[in-house]
Amino acid sequence: MNGERQNLLGLSRPQLEDFLAGLGEKPYRARQLMKWIYRQGEADFDRMTDISKTLRERLKELAEVKPPVIVTERLSNDGTRKWLLQTGASQAIEMVFIPEADRGTLCISSQVGCALDCSFCATGKQGFNRNLSSAEIAGQVWLAKRLLGETALATDRVISNVVFMGMGEPLANYRNVVPVLQLLIDELGFELSRRRVTLSTSGLVPNMVKLGDDCNVALAVSLHAPNDELRDRLVPINRKHPIRELLDACWGYAKKRNNRQITFEYVMMDGVNDSHVHARELARLLRDRPAKVNLIPFNPFPGTGYRCSPAQRIDEFRQILLDGGIMTTTRRTRGQDIDAACGQLAGRVTDRTTARLGDKLIRQVSSA
Repeated sequence: MNGERQNLLGLSRPQLEDFLAGLGEKPYRARQLMKWIYRQGEADFDRMTDISKTLRERLKELAEVKPPVIVTERLSNDGTRKWLLQTGASQAIEMVFIPEADRGTLCISSQVGCALDCSFCATGKQGFNRNLSSAEIAGQVWLAKRLLGETALATDRVISNVVFMGMGEPLANYRNVVPVLQLLIDELGFELSRRRVTLSTSGLVPNMVKLGDDCNVALAVSLHAPNDELRDRLVPINRKHPIRELLDACWGYAKKRNNRQITFEYVMMDGVNDSHVHARELARLLRDRPAKVNLIPFNPFPGTGYRCSPAQRIDEFRQILLDGGIMTTTRRTRGQDIDAACGQLAGRVTDRTTARLGDKLIRQVSSA
């Protein structure tokens, strides 16, 4: 140990077993700890009564269960909740819970800010400070479960779905995100269905390929344009990994995961990417592939130059895709009155990057 206590939140089962092995403990101790931490939501080692007193004392000395600290909480008129969470030195991230009749979706962040600089996203305009640790990522889910009152005895899950659609590009923080993905679907962890954990990426192709080998969760891709010329402007990472390369990685991921469908997110912006021509082009791009499209009405934020497409145009766009054989849905905007809707999360970020992708100085954003 380096003098700091090990935060047990975010350690996958093998990582926790390794930590305990370093203390001379057997692997079954990891299973005991995981049940207390994730099923019972317990942070106090003294209350973990089936663990020996000797081990509890060592854990108090060497380890902790420490979630992020809440700065503010806001409640939308539609029931959506947004938390601002402290990440040190005037930095903060945002986490959102969206309750619906048949599900409860928690949207979590993976970075403090984002370096990908997508032109329609409030997070990207804040710049980038750092990657979140696995403890800070998993700690969001652990904290939300406690805040929302979910317990091991609950008959219905309060949090049924977790989506990596908050601040940051998850695949640019690969090393810390993958252990959390494994923890989310572990039966001794958060015990979610693989189909109810979704990672959303703007298209870091090398790490998309790796993800297909390392973890089995749902994949959503921020596409937002049907051709390279337009996507180069909206999603700058496209200059490094153009659409054809991106789609090849998508179909490869689907094949590795038994032809699982890939969701393509498409923010609808008035006069930018919402014409009938764009819709037909998108239909040709995805036809006869394991793809579905989620149309997202653009949500405004201060300083943006974009507007949301009119509702009728969104409906017409959707119908063209449906007629082209592409499964398509339109996302219902939630939490807009508290800036908790898609693309609005901004947190509090001190930008430490020397350049962002939108500045045409493509920096290394992926982490092995």
